Amino acid sequence: QLQLVESGGGLVQPGGSLRLSCTPSEFTLDYYAIGWFRQAPGKEREGVSCITFSGGTTNYADSVKDRFTISRDNAKNTVYLQMNSLKPEDTAVYYCAARRYYCGTYDPHAYDYWGQGTQVTVSS
Repeated sequence: QLQLVESGGGLVQPGGSLRLSCTPSEFTLDYYAIGWFRQAPGKEREGVSCITFSGGTTNYADSVKDRFTISRDNAKNTVYLQMNSLKPEDTAVYYCAARRYYCGTYDPHAYDYWGQGTQVTVSS
């Protein structure tokens, strides 16, 4: 089963920053759009950001716009989510997921491969 591996989560104070990384276990990301999702306790999984296979187009949920930045380095086969100005409401398990070429949707069922998630906790 092909999977993605997330890293970079942790505990941070409000206003702080974290950078999450997403790397595939056994395939190249060259032909895949990558979405970042998050799920807080008792809430549904929600789409946070997405980047197309070429990196030419990115999009963000309104709740993270101007605070989070998604990027990719295909040479390193890695996608990043830089999270700045973190708020307690950003606390969640963050997942990355892959689908062919383009973003288009945050419907989780449209994504083919998923990681196990990394915990982000924003608290003083």
